[in-house]
Amino acid sequence: MSASGGDFCDDECVKGLLLFPYVKEKTQTHYLAFFSNKHLFLRKKERKSARERAGERERGEVNNSRESHLVSQLSLFVSTAHKRLAKKARNQRKKKKKKKKKKIMAPQKRGNALKDERPGSPQPLVSPSGSLSNKKQKKRALSSPMMETNGVNAIPESAAMMMMMDDDDADASRNQTFDAVIKVYAVHTEPNYSLPWQRKRQMPSTSTGFVVEGKRILTNAHSVEHSTQVKVKKRGSDKKFIAKVLAIGTECDLALLSVEDEKFFENVTPLKLGALPKLQDSVTVVGYPIGGVAISVTSGVVSRVEVTQYAHGATELLGLQIDAAINSGNSGGPAFNAKGMVCGVAFQSLKHDDAENIGYVIPTPVISHFVRDYELNGKYTGFPALGCDFQKLENADLKRSKKVPEGESGVLLRKLEPISNSAKCGLRTGDVLQKFDGIAVASDGTVPFRAGERISFSHLVSKKFVGEFAEIEIKRDGKPMKFSVPMENKKRLVPVHMEGKTPEYFIIAGLVFTTVSCPYLRSEYGKDYEYDAPVQLLSRMYLKDMTEPDQELVICSQVLAHEINVGYEDFSNLAVEKFNGEPIKNLKQLVKLVENCTEEFLTFELDMKTLVVLDNEKAKQSTKEILDVHAIPSNKSKILSQ
Repeated sequence: MSASGGDFCDDECVKGLLLFPYVKEKTQTHYLAFFSNKHLFLRKKERKSARERAGERERGEVNNSRESHLVSQLSLFVSTAHKRLAKKARNQRKKKKKKKKKKIMAPQKRGNALKDERPGSPQPLVSPSGSLSNKKQKKRALSSPMMETNGVNAIPESAAMMMMMDDDDADASRNQTFDAVIKVYAVHTEPNYSLPWQRKRQMPSTSTGFVVEGKRILTNAHSVEHSTQVKVKKRGSDKKFIAKVLAIGTECDLALLSVEDEKFFENVTPLKLGALPKLQDSVTVVGYPIGGVAISVTSGVVSRVEVTQYAHGATELLGLQIDAAINSGNSGGPAFNAKGMVCGVAFQSLKHDDAENIGYVIPTPVISHFVRDYELNGKYTGFPALGCDFQKLENADLKRSKKVPEGESGVLLRKLEPISNSAKCGLRTGDVLQKFDGIAVASDGTVPFRAGERISFSHLVSKKFVGEFAEIEIKRDGKPMKFSVPMENKKRLVPVHMEGKTPEYFIIAGLVFTTVSCPYLRSEYGKDYEYDAPVQLLSRMYLKDMTEPDQELVICSQVLAHEINVGYEDFSNLAVEKFNGEPIKNLKQLVKLVENCTEEFLTFELDMKTLVVLDNEKAKQSTKEILDVHAIPSNKSKILSQ
């Protein structure tokens, strides 16, 4: 049968009515859907103007008569069938749950059947009250998507088409979806931050991605970060294609890939992004986890929707918590909702002794923001920040001290970054932020999210794009004020990521100078560097703000032993405060000052009042010898040589 009512002839419809009581439950549901569509089609056709009917040929008038009669049959059948199903379902819920044997539907009596008065037409054996009999049939019928039209419950055409799909069609649709899920092969060569003139041993990895609109592949950023080669392979294929990284979003842990060979996208249908799921919505994660070469499918439900800490980006963005298993290799794989649309991207799981089956998915709002950002700017510009730290304003005395009237809410601006746009536009520490783009901020720092839900105020900030303006309403000493603040990237003295850059270094007389970043701390002190790193470095990381846009935290990471630096060889990871009395703001400045120094001594003032003094001429002469001993190609990185 065709999905269109116009292509469904009257004889086929009558045949369907005849066979309805005798077919399987799945086919009954299909028939019921198409009867509804046929009824709607004929009703529209019957509403032709009188002038059009008058101009019809005699044969057409006969056909109209036959269609009118069929309309009455279908109208009575559809309406009564749905009413009967609804009534039986209500009665069934009132009864106690007991196991009963399934009954086979008996044919209806001819006397109660709908009659077709056309000569020679068969008499359908369908009762107006007869429809789906057993519990399973009722459940399937009532759970089908219905639409109220002209007082008759009808099933939309798209839904009817899905319901008419047999097992082969369902398998074909499932295979089409799975064919868009890609296995990603990457070779990573990460910089050696402890020895910045080197790179670590290359390591291979596998992950998952999926094809999206525009002949692009979406995957996780950590799956292709520091990659020297990326290949992709389709499901069921033995050929790998070279892929190119278009954009990497370190904050949101997303990346876009492209494949130049057009053959890769043959017979591949891009997956579409769906809406943000709700709590208890079913989720299916598809990917290529370790332990096998075939595609893997795990399922669960959405257990939490909130602003989540992204492990890779060290940022807080909207995230989905699910109870489906997410393992290594699942990274970048799509998470599907019940409608078969992508509702997120798998990217991390919680590994804890007290937690089991807790996985996290990047939701579609974050994905859409990343893709839109790339399309607008041709590159990834990042998620913006206000450059402010907030404090809850729940204490009544604190609120009164800030002259916030009863019934009003907001959060207290605890700290502003000196070089942020918020500070430049006039916001001050101690202001009470009450509204962001017209949305009221509660005293606990939350804003309305969905029906019965609230979410952190930072979610509103993350929805903006870099360069956009945010309208902020505050109260300062009880007076309302408004500001228009351009959104910008968050500036950190100790960056979370190097954004694909190689680490910088400078060597003089065996003293190795570099800049501090989270990758550097992780290389030196392991993944728990927040606990194991020196306090003086951590204090600068968390407490010290940037006062200039190009400011860096420069340190003496180590001392390569030589007779010129006797007594200093145990120094490591000490911040550089001054050189010859000049405050140091970045590594490039330090290099320039040292190379252009004409004084007798090179004097470095390090952290904790540590002093390093070297003879200028001897220090520069010994540098080449030290480089040869340690097989270091240059005393400074390429970017510093430019």
